[in-house]
Amino acid sequence: MMDYSKPLGLTPPMGWNSWNTFTWDINEQLIRDVADLFVSEGYKDAGYEYIVIDDCWSLKQRDMEGNWVVDPVKFPSGMKALADYIHSKGLKFGMYSCVGTNTCAGYPGSFEHEFQDAKKLAEWGVDFLKFDYCFKPRQMSGELLYKRMSLALKNSGRDILFSACNWGEDNVYQWIRESGAHMYRSTGDIQDKWDSIKSLALSQLDKGCYTGSFCHNDMDMLVVGMYGGSNDGFIGKGNGGCTDTQYKTHFSLWAMMGSPLMIGCDVRSANQATKDILLNRDIIAINQDAEGRGAYRIKPEPNWFHGNDVFMLVKVLSDGDLAFGFFNLSDHQREVPLLFWDVGIPNAAGMSLSLYDCWEHKELGVFQERFAPHVPAHDCVIVRAKLVK
Repeated sequence: MMDYSKPLGLTPPMGWNSWNTFTWDINEQLIRDVADLFVSEGYKDAGYEYIVIDDCWSLKQRDMEGNWVVDPVKFPSGMKALADYIHSKGLKFGMYSCVGTNTCAGYPGSFEHEFQDAKKLAEWGVDFLKFDYCFKPRQMSGELLYKRMSLALKNSGRDILFSACNWGEDNVYQWIRESGAHMYRSTGDIQDKWDSIKSLALSQLDKGCYTGSFCHNDMDMLVVGMYGGSNDGFIGKGNGGCTDTQYKTHFSLWAMMGSPLMIGCDVRSANQATKDILLNRDIIAINQDAEGRGAYRIKPEPNWFHGNDVFMLVKVLSDGDLAFGFFNLSDHQREVPLLFWDVGIPNAAGMSLSLYDCWEHKELGVFQERFAPHVPAHDCVIVRAKLVK
């Protein structure tokens, strides 16, 4: 059964979205297959719960009453039947629309249909709405449109998680929490390329104060395990994608920084390396910590040598532990030293840290004053630290 006891958006949402790999090439059987695999391959047990259809699911025109018309070729059973199937697996169902007159692919958007569309989503049994930002009338306030859809969803008669996707425009950090959105896109679209992952992560390192329970900073969907396997040339069709090490670092950054974890690869053909990354419960536990705090950055000394490509992230956890991420986005191996003084632990206090490696899944021992792993290029080390006397 689905767990509806946890308030919407308490921790970063986890699930799968169709866009990164399949774009417009979606259909009912694909979505059912992903739901089946979420159960059989352990994604559901690891915490992933939302199966989300992105753009291109409807016809290009609404009906005479102004309602969406589901594409009868792609989804012959209709959305209510598909939602019921996903719910029968103990999962939740998500769909897509847009603040504008049209979606990014040219299908009907929700502009001036917000309350009608929210009601329809509720009738279909939808649990999640991704709300994009294309074709917004130029003189309309995007802030107002997101607040309008949030109000519509909250009065639809069903709990629907609201994923605002305005790409970080309009100074969104200043108003998105009060809009009622549960997560919000803070970046442009991700690509299945190392430079894209690196750029998006660096752009959000100073935004830790803008994420938290009930309103999570969404750094875009994961590209872990795609290996260039997208229908879309922009995302990275045929370019080979990233290495497994780069995907590991990508997943670690998103988890540490509190981003929702929305899988974008074809999970039906995921290899073992991809599964090991996406199903790493030690990393997921950091992302899903109950207090939902953002991470803060520490630059290692000497910072003049390392620049911005080498840094540490520190995330305060609800049980008193700390999560440390040692990230080396440069092209050469680096030693990344953490001085415990910099996280509030002076040597005079007589405190040490017992460290656990979340990728190697092993205890590293007890350390005093500092910990300085050597991190290969494009790689990371993630440890969970417990204070000991």
